[in-house]
Amino acid sequence: MDDSSFSWGGFGLAAATSAVLVFAGLQPLLALLLLIVWAGTLWLAMPAPKIAPAPVVDTAFSRSGLADMIEHSGTPLMLSERSRVIIANKAARELLGNHILGQDVKVALRHPDAIALTEKGTSGEAIITGLVRPKDIWQVSRYQMDAGLAVMELINKTAEADISRAHTDFVANASHELRTPLASIIGYVETLLEDPAGMPVETRTRFLETILREARRLQSLVADLMSLSRIEAEKHERPQTPVALEAVVEHAARDAAAHDGRFDRLELDIDCTATVAGDAQQLEQVVRNLVDNAFKYGSQSEPVTVRLAIVQNGDAQIDVIDRGVGIAPEHIPHLTRRFYRTDPGRSLASGGTGLGLAIVKHIVQRHRGRLDIASKVGEGTRISIRLPVLALSDNGAVLRPRDVERSRG
Repeated sequence: MDDSSFSWGGFGLAAATSAVLVFAGLQPLLALLLLIVWAGTLWLAMPAPKIAPAPVVDTAFSRSGLADMIEHSGTPLMLSERSRVIIANKAARELLGNHILGQDVKVALRHPDAIALTEKGTSGEAIITGLVRPKDIWQVSRYQMDAGLAVMELINKTAEADISRAHTDFVANASHELRTPLASIIGYVETLLEDPAGMPVETRTRFLETILREARRLQSLVADLMSLSRIEAEKHERPQTPVALEAVVEHAARDAAAHDGRFDRLELDIDCTATVAGDAQQLEQVVRNLVDNAFKYGSQSEPVTVRLAIVQNGDAQIDVIDRGVGIAPEHIPHLTRRFYRTDPGRSLASGGTGLGLAIVKHIVQRHRGRLDIASKVGEGTRISIRLPVLALSDNGAVLRPRDVERSRG
């Protein structure tokens, strides 16, 4: 009981009243009970004790609290005090090294532009090339705070710059590829219009055949560009439709071999069944492009083999093999680049657009597969596609990965 808040005056009055009642003839026990009840009512009527508010501790800039708050941020962040790094999160330490803690910011960053930014002593930002690796690009932002504190944020702009550069290169290359057949068509049409009556029939026929060939090449190029654009737009959406791969491979291979009397040179070797999660139309396009390339650039007297098998790790593997002149090793890493040609003259003569393998690569990536190219000069080329196979239950239903784990359990 808190003496400072209890009503002792009221308790004294209750005690005096109880004594008077005893002298008046009331039994002492009843008088005592009356006193106790009165004291209890006085205690219940006491005001609640005042609780002093807890002191407010300002932890906004405590080192440990701030370090914990930014530790798992994916963006490299550093806090410096009087130009010395006092906090660096995990991303910053992985980027610049664990040794940056306690170092001068200039030593930690080791780049003239970054050093110039820190020497200003004010907030600002700079785009820095080669901060960690020769060609990487980083946006370094500095936020000046009070008491000599400053926060530095590092944002990687390398991928953004690569995408922009790839887009610029693609537009430039596409413009060049479109310009070539258009210039040829325009030139021949202008020649035909100069003297249509006086031109020999044989010459006119040859010009018209050239115009038709270039127009078809232009049509193929536009179709491939549109196809590549659609595939790139869908590359993050993995197909989920079950597709019987053996039927797709056989149909696409026969379709590609049906042109120009090439069917007799097609060798099909399909000794398995395989169901994959995929886009049947795009998978047909992969096989068709590979088989068409094998016939175009392989030997005109040797067969082209298309094989489907289940490999050791359980994936389905499609092999397209030609027995042509082969490809030099220095060209192989670049074959899937847009418009890349090992022999531009031969590719143009065969009607190639230079986009076939780029389309194949993007479709395979969308299907979470793998593309391998092996070639020996003078022996031929083998292009292999590996795709993960869907498991099937005893009744033929498709088992998704989660169902497979349950069935194993």
